[in-house]
Order: sequence, then C-alpha cells, then structure tokens
Amino acid sequence: MIEVADLCKVYQMGKVSVDALRGVTLRIEKGEFVGIMGASGSGKSTLLHMIGLLDKPTCGKITLGGIDVSTLSDQQKSRFRLKRLGYVFQDYALMPELTVEENVYLTSMVRGTSEKDYLSQTKEILTRIGLVQRSDALQSELSGGQQQRVSIARAVVNRPEILFADEPCANLDTESSKNVLDLFKQINEELHQTIVMVSHEEWHMEYFNRVIILRDGRVISDGPPDLINHARA
Repeated sequence: MIEVADLCKVYQMGKVSVDALRGVTLRIEKGEFVGIMGASGSGKSTLLHMIGLLDKPTCGKITLGGIDVSTLSDQQKSRFRLKRLGYVFQDYALMPELTVEENVYLTSMVRGTSEKDYLSQTKEILTRIGLVQRSDALQSELSGGQQQRVSIARAVVNRPEILFADEPCANLDTESSKNVLDLFKQINEELHQTIVMVSHEEWHMEYFNRVIILRDGRVISDGPPDLINHARA
C-alpha cells in the first residue's frame, strides 16, 4: 500500500540547511490505522506531507498502491490526490459560504461524479457520522468538533485508498477529540479504511493499530501501541 525507502527532506533556511527527514524507510499495509508520533520538530508532519504528495522529498522513493509517485508529473500527482487520497487537517479547511452537504460533495463534483451519486454518497456519510440533520448548516453554525467531522466526511465520501490526517484534534477539546478519534476508528474498522495520522498526544495511541515514532527525522520505534509503551516503561 505505502512503501517509503531512504526518504530525506532538506529545507534551506537562508544559508542554513535543515534536515527534516533523514533516511526514513517504512511500509504501511492496506487497512492499517497508523499513528505517526514524536516531539515538535521530529519530522512527523513532514513525513505525512511527503507520502501524501503535498510536498516533494529531497531524496528517496515513495510507492503508493504499487506506483512510484516520483515518476508522476505535477498534474498527474494532482489527479492522483483527487482520485485516490483523502486529507483531514487541523484547521478543517471548509468553505464557509457552503453548507455542510455542499462541503462534503464538492470534491465529488470535481471528480465528475454524477449528481445523483454524489448526493446519495453525501447523505450516506453524513448519516454515518451523525450530521445528516445539519446538512443545510453553514460552518459558522457548527462547533469545532462538528466541523472536523464534516471535514472527515468530505475526505472519505469518495472512499480514498489512503486517508491522511495531520493533527486533526489539535484545535479540539478532549471530548470532541475523543468523538473524532472514535469516528476514525469506526471508519477504519467498518470500511477497512487505511488511515495515517499525525499526533503528539500520548492517549491517542490507544486508537492506533501501530505507532511510528520519529526523533530528529529518523524512525526510532515502530510497532503496536502496547509494545511501544512497554519499551518506554
């Protein structure tokens, strides 16, 4: 599903080079719910952006669904993202002038899905996440937790091969965070959705099948949460 080999990313900050990733190699299988964790500056969001095709690595290889994505043009990468990947960000990234329903089916429209299909798919996913009664609401009429659930619905309505989530609970309180993580877990288990999520909260580990921990741009630990916690103890 996801294969990363010797991935590195160097940012040039004036005359200073910053190594954000230093030879990361890993593999994520279909249907896994993987948490990428580490301290601030460890490279976790950089790694997510690389494998999510939101940024280009300095060196190394990324294979998604058997395709070496480094061989794709920028236009092909954009099409790949639209057709095969889904994203959830900490700032929700909703269109404030659109209703909940319109925000969810927007990407389906861009993909060329028929109106009948995208309306049906949108109603189905909004029912699943418990927001079908708020279909006509605007972003300003929703709580932070509800807004994030709408962004998740938008990301999964087209059944992407991989769902990427970058600190999706960063702007939420504990209860709203739990609701969002419960939804991720439900989607992972019921739809067999592959999810790769960046987090810095230790208690989030209980939701993941597997945890990859980064430090200074390198993988220092990779395994089931219980083994990671045991090793730390």
